[in-house]
Amino acid sequence: MKEADKVFAGSVPALYERYLGPLIFKPYALDMAERVAAAGASRILEIAAGTGIVSRAMAARLPNSSILATDLNQPMLDHAVGLTKAGNVTYGQADAQSLPFEDGSFDAVVCQFGVMFFPDKPKAVAEARRVLKPGGCYFFSVWDRIEDNQFADLTVQALTRLYPANPPQFLRRTPHGHSDKTVIERLLREAGFADIEIDTLAKTSRSASPRDVATGYCQGTPTRGEIEAQGPGALERATDAVEAALAARFGTGPIEGRIQAIVVSASR
Repeated sequence: MKEADKVFAGSVPALYERYLGPLIFKPYALDMAERVAAAGASRILEIAAGTGIVSRAMAARLPNSSILATDLNQPMLDHAVGLTKAGNVTYGQADAQSLPFEDGSFDAVVCQFGVMFFPDKPKAVAEARRVLKPGGCYFFSVWDRIEDNQFADLTVQALTRLYPANPPQFLRRTPHGHSDKTVIERLLREAGFADIEIDTLAKTSRSASPRDVATGYCQGTPTRGEIEAQGPGALERATDAVEAALAARFGTGPIEGRIQAIVVSASR
């Protein structure tokens, strides 16, 4: 993973929330909140909380819980604070690989689509287990293979055609780069987790237009930096190219496509 893959700054957090939030993240956030509620967790730590999409879903589903939502990226947290009205959510900056909390502090640790960004995954898994109470649960999700996620896959294909000498590969490399279930289970077992459940969960992604999808992926993720490195005007050209590819495949009006994630739970 490149260092730039962790950079969510400038206009990226707002575009991420506006376009990718409803497109791919909210459907899984609702599912995650249900899983955490079923575990009866009352003190919850969220890591890699981003713009607070899961934080808000859990706050609504578990109004009597206490949720501490953290992220390494302060601009994402700043955006989350402005969107979150629930009184049971507190935001703070923290590194998932070195959590500033005492052992056994939480009933549940939650991470939706953040594990893929951790450079030292074994250390991050160990930290999640350390801060859990005995019997506490670690819930997280990662994206499945990019080929099982139609909009992301088509975006990378379109950008590769546009820039064959140096194609932007953030989406393939990082968000969709940690989908091997055998590796995921091994990391959890080596950290000492038990009762490991790994589910494949497919959903339908819906958007008002191909342009919205193209804007989300090209401008609301670190793909933006890879595109802008191609030279002046590259961002608009890339967004146009992805929009055209999506329209050719799915139509010019409201569109929908398959998304697929791997959802994991494990207990200390």
